[in-house]
Amino acid sequence: MKIGFLSLPLSGHLNPMTSLARKLQSRGNDVVFLGVPDVEPFARAAGLEFVSYGEREYPTGSIARIWSRVAKLHGKEVLRYTLRELSPGLVKAALEHLPETIAETGIETLVIDKIYFFVELVAMHLGIPFVHVWNVLNLDMSGSTPACSFSWPHETTPEALARNLEGVVEVGSYFGPLVEAVQPYAEKLGIEVDWNDPNDTLSRLAVVSQIPREFDYPGIPWPAQFHYTGPFHDGEGREPVPFPWEKLTGRRLIYASLGTLVNGLEHVYRTILEAVAPLSGVQVVLSVGRNVDLDKIGPVPSNTIVVRSAPQVELLKRAALCITHAGLNTALEALAQGVPMVAIPISYDQPGVAARIAYHGAGEFIELEELSTQRLSQVIQKVRMNPTYREKARYFQKVITDARGLDAASEAIERAFGITPVADSAGEEAELSHA
Repeated sequence: MKIGFLSLPLSGHLNPMTSLARKLQSRGNDVVFLGVPDVEPFARAAGLEFVSYGEREYPTGSIARIWSRVAKLHGKEVLRYTLRELSPGLVKAALEHLPETIAETGIETLVIDKIYFFVELVAMHLGIPFVHVWNVLNLDMSGSTPACSFSWPHETTPEALARNLEGVVEVGSYFGPLVEAVQPYAEKLGIEVDWNDPNDTLSRLAVVSQIPREFDYPGIPWPAQFHYTGPFHDGEGREPVPFPWEKLTGRRLIYASLGTLVNGLEHVYRTILEAVAPLSGVQVVLSVGRNVDLDKIGPVPSNTIVVRSAPQVELLKRAALCITHAGLNTALEALAQGVPMVAIPISYDQPGVAARIAYHGAGEFIELEELSTQRLSQVIQKVRMNPTYREKARYFQKVITDARGLDAASEAIERAFGITPVADSAGEEAELSHA
């Protein structure tokens, strides 16, 4: 059986998706990664067969240029801009080109990034089985918990549940432009969709989330086919990132990064540099990405190394603290190394991830609107000096190790597609955690 993979062409999605594809391939499955041309380096680094589509609409180099437009935004404006200006074009290109590409490639099943919204319409049109994968924090549209774009605390009072439902309505309103873009495709092919039901096109076979059950909020009424697994990280299959290792002094390391998308807010980097400058006995590595002017982030203190990109997992293995935007991959990679966090969520699912970090005691977060040098300094010291944060991070380190996320996700997918599960190296299958 030939399994095709579809992911948003962004590193935060491609890194876990290529890891999962490579794991399925290592288990004897025939796997091919599909994508616009900018996906190819990620697939090739992971040792995967790659087939492109949408070359005309998205030539090589276009994704970084187009997505850089959200770098200076924050909060709701990021979501609105993404779903109005960025996502519709990608989805329309997929809907136009994928049927022919899939037929030519001989793909029989699809594993689809859940945030590549409505691409499953292709699978529904072709009549091929598909499963969904949450690479970002799974979006609860039931109102039982706050939707992941909000940092509201998890509460079960009538007032909190009413607030959650208002949030669901707000999030749903952002999808209008995207729905308008895909409705003609569905109607042309005779695919009936209840556009008011966010789960109407959800895979009926399997929905896989890379977060452990223990990191989510309790009580979310996921469908029966939903599986918590654990992170899709194995530290391999990525292009190497150069780093001046000789500059590390051996002092306690703080790693700081705001990710690869909404990472162009210079004042946040200035605040981080000002907050860490007085710290003694530590060294800081600050990764700033490609969307900031280094001259605008302020003077770099003597205890800090500033780089455009960094080998994140390798640095987290040495870190005592992570200052993060609360992107899910960074949060899970930090927890996998037992590293507590100070989070500064910017947008997308980051508020929900940050709220869970605090809810579970693995760190604290600061709202962007409340960020100041003094406030950040206080929270850094609080997390550094209170051992309970590291203890909770180490608890999640064990949870993640025991979850064996790649194996659990692979087995869920194989079962959904009727593929005989393959035992792991210990001769046992990974335990699946159902909703």
